[in-house]
Amino acid sequence: MSAPSGTPGAIAAQRARGRARLAARRRGAASVIGDLHMSGSSKLLFPRGLEALQAVYLNSSGGVTGGDAFDIDATAREGAHLALTTQAAERVYRALPGETGRVDTRLTLEAGARLDWLPQETILFEGAALDRRLSVEMAQDARLLLCEPLIFGRAAMGETVTDLRHADRIDITRNGKRVWSDRLRLSGDAAACLADPAIAEGAQAMASVVLAAPGAAAQVEALRGMLPDGDGVFLGGVSALDPDLLVLRMLAIDGFELRRHLCPILRRLSGAELPRPWMI
Repeated sequence: MSAPSGTPGAIAAQRARGRARLAARRRGAASVIGDLHMSGSSKLLFPRGLEALQAVYLNSSGGVTGGDAFDIDATAREGAHLALTTQAAERVYRALPGETGRVDTRLTLEAGARLDWLPQETILFEGAALDRRLSVEMAQDARLLLCEPLIFGRAAMGETVTDLRHADRIDITRNGKRVWSDRLRLSGDAAACLADPAIAEGAQAMASVVLAAPGAAAQVEALRGMLPDGDGVFLGGVSALDPDLLVLRMLAIDGFELRRHLCPILRRLSGAELPRPWMI
């Protein structure tokens, strides 16, 4: 390590880097590894699965802070089924002034493929700075289940986030046409912003769920029946933007309440039990 120019005696902080590339291909009735690359702090583990290729992403650096950079590239090839999750909740820690952590994820679904993107929660701590991008390219008849849960400090630990720089960008393109774009930006006092009744009504946890698949809209009424009627600790809503695209938003007072309502919905949409790390 060396001292930055003009700062005698200062120690340059080491930054985490990670890259993971994975492709699933069809072999008979099962989906298997077709391509695999890992470097730096990005690791992939493969629990024993049945028909789907299940992969668990692990950030061996223990979290994300300013200056870290991670790239994930996952492909479900023609007819294959790939299910991706994380080993645990990702933690985003305090960053030095002017530094931002970066996470870029690219998902590709070929004809007849299925991809479940089901990471566990991302926990944003006081002083965190994170820039995330998630881009999806999918064939017309592919099936995507996507979930992104966020927690702003741990309520059980009495944590509040009053200094945050966070940006999320999600883009889904189907058959060359953009069908979904989502942007979230919180800068400054996140707790005060989330307390606004017009924004989050005091929620400290949230999730976005997207099902992009032929006939996805048929799930809307069933999902509405699974959402509570504004009980003060949880709020949610679901809409079909077109016959093949369903979007669900969830707000909860804390991560426990979020997960309590989120897990049954993900089970229904996936048609299977959640990946085992969600149960630990």
